[in-house]
Amino acid sequence: MSITAAFMVPHPPLIIPQVGRGGEAQIAETDRAYRRAAAEIAALAPETVIISSPHATAYTDYFHISPGTGSRGSFGRFGAPQVHLTADYDSEFIAALGGFCREQGFPAGTAGEREPELDHGTMVPLYFLRQAGVEARIVRLGLSGLSLADHYRLGTLIAAAAEQLDRRAVYVASGDLSHRLQPHGPYGWDPAGPEYDRRLLDACGRAAFGELLDFDEDFCQQAAECGHRSFVIMAGALDGRAVRAEVFSHQDVTGVGYGVCSFYPGAPDADRRFLDIRLQQRLAAREEGGDPLVALARLTIESYVGRGVMPELPEGLPPELTARRAGAFVSLHEQGQLRGCIGTIAPTADCLGREIMQNAVSAAVRDPRFAPVRRDELPWLDISVDVLGEAEDIDSPAELDVKRYGVIVSRGGRRGLLLPDLAGVDSVEQQIAIARQKAGIGPEEKVSLQRFEVVRHV
Repeated sequence: MSITAAFMVPHPPLIIPQVGRGGEAQIAETDRAYRRAAAEIAALAPETVIISSPHATAYTDYFHISPGTGSRGSFGRFGAPQVHLTADYDSEFIAALGGFCREQGFPAGTAGEREPELDHGTMVPLYFLRQAGVEARIVRLGLSGLSLADHYRLGTLIAAAAEQLDRRAVYVASGDLSHRLQPHGPYGWDPAGPEYDRRLLDACGRAAFGELLDFDEDFCQQAAECGHRSFVIMAGALDGRAVRAEVFSHQDVTGVGYGVCSFYPGAPDADRRFLDIRLQQRLAAREEGGDPLVALARLTIESYVGRGVMPELPEGLPPELTARRAGAFVSLHEQGQLRGCIGTIAPTADCLGREIMQNAVSAAVRDPRFAPVRRDELPWLDISVDVLGEAEDIDSPAELDVKRYGVIVSRGGRRGLLLPDLAGVDSVEQQIAIARQKAGIGPEEKVSLQRFEVVRHV
């Protein structure tokens, strides 16, 4: 067997009567939907329930699977220590899932446990499951800062583990929606909040899981969503199967969105292998041609990461790459998230082509902010190359333009550079502040300023 059903549920501690103390009445619709979901799970008699929680142990570059034989927790931090829950973990399932991850070099496992006690993102759904009589063993997962594609991949590995073990399993994706739905809510109101909830529930109501991969990172942050990555793992666990979906409820009275949905998988459906389809579309678009500088950076990264070989400078390159010297930055993004960026202010190689190749490898495997790019990430990388013009001294910030010029700030041997026209950098003051921070130069220290222009290749 594999995943027999999946459910999307919120985790407001308020919904627990001993916590809400009457306040739970304002989300009675969510309570009814939750109890319906729990009753449906009980009717399925699962042997294992997989719960992904935004409040379990999380890392930027690794998915944490809770280890051991079980755990317990209480709602003490929410004023109800008398409400405590115990979970027995499915150690065999955890071992099988960890094995699949190791075989594929996927960054997930049981290392790095920091919060062994059950978190409220796990306990709220567990509370309703226990009330419905579900005593199945649990697999508890945290989220990560990795791409949505990686979260979807984890879901496919979870489904594979359930199938290998012939386990009757249910997936519970714990997560609230936007936290910016009401002016009186915890984060206030933002137009992205209602729009996030609308888009998310529309996609889930149609089981259009491929659309979950299209949510922009900046949009999700603006909406202050909680559970999107949890929902994407769930979608991956249902990959390649027809799905019958139903939205049970949606409430936003507290300023936070609470959605409850069910998903029942059916027959195999090749048109629902959403990640594979997107990959095929990317590869087809790439074959149509592109910028030669970006192509050179990609060739280098794919050779170095994929085969461990630094390639030779290819023949037949345009003169710009072989006869010119210049500093260059190579930037990598994966589904809108920065994945690496390394460059040189001035040329260090004998031609621009080799400059790009050196910096492409460094961006992929030597950027200290990120783990090295994995082989399975290569098809998903968006690459840009910025070729720097000559830096010129300027007397004041008034000579900068955040869209047109990059900036170099210097004090003694410390230098910080920031490229122009970057998302989220909207003012010269921001640009200089970030460059100072990169150089380790304090905000009150006097600096020398230079500006430069770039030609960006994407």
